[in-house]
Amino acid sequence: MANHPITGALTSIGTWTSRPAAFLVLLAYAIFWIVFDRQSLNWHGAATLLTWAMTLFIQRAEHRDTQAIHAKLDEMLRSNNSASTITRIDDEEPEDIEKHRDRKQQGD
Repeated sequence: MANHPITGALTSIGTWTSRPAAFLVLLAYAIFWIVFDRQSLNWHGAATLLTWAMTLFIQRAEHRDTQAIHAKLDEMLRSNNSASTITRIDDEEPEDIEKHRDRKQQGD
Protein backbone atom coordinates (compact mmCIF):
# COMPACT_ATOMS: atom_id res chain seq x y z
CA MET A 1 0.00 0.00 0.00
CA ALA A 2 2.99 2.32 0.44
CA ASN A 3 3.30 2.80 -3.31
CA HIS A 4 -0.38 3.46 -3.98
CA PRO A 5 -0.69 6.75 -5.93
CA ILE A 6 -3.74 7.99 -4.03
CA THR A 7 -2.16 7.67 -0.57
CA GLY A 8 1.00 9.35 -1.80
CA ALA A 9 -1.01 12.18 -3.34
CA LEU A 10 -3.05 12.70 -0.17
CA THR A 11 0.10 12.83 1.93
CA SER A 12 1.61 15.37 -0.47
CA ILE A 13 -1.52 17.52 -0.38
CA GLY A 14 -1.55 17.45 3.42
CA THR A 15 2.08 18.54 3.51
CA TRP A 16 1.55 21.22 0.89
CA THR A 17 -1.40 22.77 2.76
CA SER A 18 0.87 23.40 5.73
CA ARG A 19 3.16 25.62 3.66
CA PRO A 20 2.86 29.43 3.40
CA ALA A 21 2.08 29.09 -0.31
CA ALA A 22 -1.34 27.68 0.61
CA PHE A 23 -2.19 31.01 2.22
CA LEU A 24 -1.20 32.77 -1.01
CA VAL A 25 -3.59 30.50 -2.92
CA LEU A 26 -6.35 31.42 -0.47
CA LEU A 27 -5.57 35.12 -0.90
CA ALA A 28 -5.57 34.81 -4.70
CA TYR A 29 -8.88 32.93 -4.55
CA ALA A 30 -10.42 35.69 -2.42
CA ILE A 31 -9.14 38.42 -4.76
CA PHE A 32 -10.51 36.62 -7.84
CA TRP A 33 -13.82 36.17 -6.07
CA ILE A 34 -14.01 39.89 -5.28
CA VAL A 35 -12.99 40.93 -8.80
CA PHE A 36 -15.15 38.55 -10.82
CA ASP A 37 -18.24 37.95 -8.67
CA ARG A 38 -18.49 40.57 -5.94
CA GLN A 39 -22.27 40.13 -5.58
CA SER A 40 -21.93 36.55 -4.39
CA LEU A 41 -19.36 37.45 -1.73
CA ASN A 42 -21.87 37.87 1.08
CA TRP A 43 -21.60 36.60 4.63
CA HIS A 44 -21.76 33.01 3.36
CA GLY A 45 -18.76 33.67 1.14
CA ALA A 46 -16.89 35.34 3.99
CA ALA A 47 -17.63 32.35 6.21
CA THR A 48 -16.29 30.05 3.50
CA LEU A 49 -13.05 32.03 3.24
CA LEU A 50 -12.65 32.18 7.02
CA THR A 51 -13.28 28.44 7.34
CA TRP A 52 -10.65 27.75 4.71
CA ALA A 53 -8.20 30.10 6.45
CA MET A 54 -8.78 28.49 9.85
CA THR A 55 -8.27 25.05 8.31
CA LEU A 56 -4.92 26.20 6.93
CA PHE A 57 -3.92 27.70 10.29
CA ILE A 58 -4.77 24.45 12.08
CA GLN A 59 -2.93 22.38 9.47
CA ARG A 60 0.14 24.63 9.81
CA ALA A 61 0.13 24.40 13.62
CA GLU A 62 -0.22 20.62 13.55
CA HIS A 63 2.56 20.31 10.98
CA ARG A 64 4.85 22.48 13.12
CA ASP A 65 4.12 20.36 16.21
CA THR A 66 4.67 17.13 14.29
CA GLN A 67 7.97 18.35 12.88
CA ALA A 68 9.14 19.36 16.37
CA ILE A 69 8.23 15.93 17.76
CA HIS A 70 10.02 14.24 14.88
CA ALA A 71 13.14 16.33 15.42
CA LYS A 72 13.19 15.39 19.10
CA LEU A 73 12.64 11.71 18.35
CA ASP A 74 15.30 11.74 15.65
CA GLU A 75 17.79 13.13 18.14
CA MET A 76 16.87 10.45 20.67
CA LEU A 77 17.19 7.71 18.05
CA ARG A 78 20.58 9.00 16.93
CA SER A 79 21.81 8.73 20.49
CA ASN A 80 20.63 5.10 20.71
CA ASN A 81 22.81 2.87 18.51
CA SER A 82 20.38 -0.09 18.53
CA ALA A 83 17.54 1.88 16.89
CA SER A 84 18.86 1.78 13.30
CA THR A 85 15.83 0.06 11.69
CA ILE A 86 13.18 2.42 13.06
CA THR A 87 14.96 5.54 11.82
CA ARG A 88 13.74 4.97 8.23
CA ILE A 89 10.04 4.74 9.14
CA ASP A 90 9.50 8.39 8.16
CA ASP A 91 9.57 7.31 4.52
CA GLU A 92 6.49 5.11 4.98
CA GLU A 93 2.85 6.05 4.45
CA PRO A 94 0.76 6.80 7.57
CA GLU A 95 -1.21 3.55 7.22
CA ASP A 96 2.01 1.51 7.16
CA ILE A 97 3.32 3.32 10.23
CA GLU A 98 0.06 2.52 12.07
CA LYS A 99 0.43 -1.15 11.14
CA HIS A 100 4.01 -1.12 12.44
CA ARG A 101 2.89 0.44 15.73
CA ASP A 102 0.07 -2.10 16.09
CA ARG A 103 2.49 -5.01 15.53
CA LYS A 104 4.90 -3.62 18.14
CA GLN A 105 2.12 -3.03 20.68
CA GLN A 106 0.79 -6.56 20.25
CA GLY A 107 4.30 -7.97 20.65
CA ASP A 108 4.88 -6.15 23.97
